Amino acid sequence: MNTDTSLSDNQKPQFSQHLQSLFQMHREDLENIIQTLARITNLSEEQIKPHLDTMLKQLVNKQHKRPFYETATPDEWVKAFREWAASHHHNVPPLSDYAVSRQSMYEDEEL
Repeated sequence: MNTDTSLSDNQKPQFSQHLQSLFQMHREDLENIIQTLARITNLSEEQIKPHLDTMLKQLVNKQHKRPFYETATPDEWVKAFREWAASHHHNVPPLSDYAVSRQSMYEDEEL
């Protein structure tokens, strides 16, 4: 199976090694999947392999992407927060004082 990816050059070796090890560890499972897909689609195994390669690369690549909170700069956090805040409705009535009071939040705990 082909293991080329669209990652940056410094990420490719690690990603390729990880993907290659997955292919080796799960060779039998992958062969079964290819055979099943070939049977279902009436395509040859050679026609199925590139599609399976692409799907596996995408799935593994998603696992290797670091989440926003690990990589974002302070400016990116500010921008993301403002976009999030702007996505909410601004013309809703405010909550009453009682609705945000301690008493209303814990009234189910009263005996």
